[in-house]
Amino acid sequence: MRAELYRADVPEKLVAVATWSHGRATLEVIDRSMQGLEALLRPTPVVVDDPSLRGPGTHGESLLEPGSFGWFRAALVQRGEGLGLRVRFVAPEIVGGWDPAASYRSFDEEVERLASS
Repeated sequence: MRAELYRADVPEKLVAVATWSHGRATLEVIDRSMQGLEALLRPTPVVVDDPSLRGPGTHGESLLEPGSFGWFRAALVQRGEGLGLRVRFVAPEIVGGWDPAASYRSFDEEVERLASS
């Protein structure tokens, strides 16, 4: 999975590109004048308030540990927002397309499956 980071007021000019491949995150800085980009993928937990991560009948925030695609996505969105950046996720190549027999997977599981291809 490829994630493109850009300033909100200039979406056509990329600041950095992050990739998630085979369980590993990398960051390519394009705009060297931007400070703080090295912290985007710092291997520390990210706290998210996502109901899909909670068990039935529970409430509150969840902690995502480094090393998962969910952590990669949350870290870029939250930490990028703190730097005034937006993130768009781009699949480099869609392999297989939609599989009606695989409708039992959640959206996150399907994204993880496609991202690990």
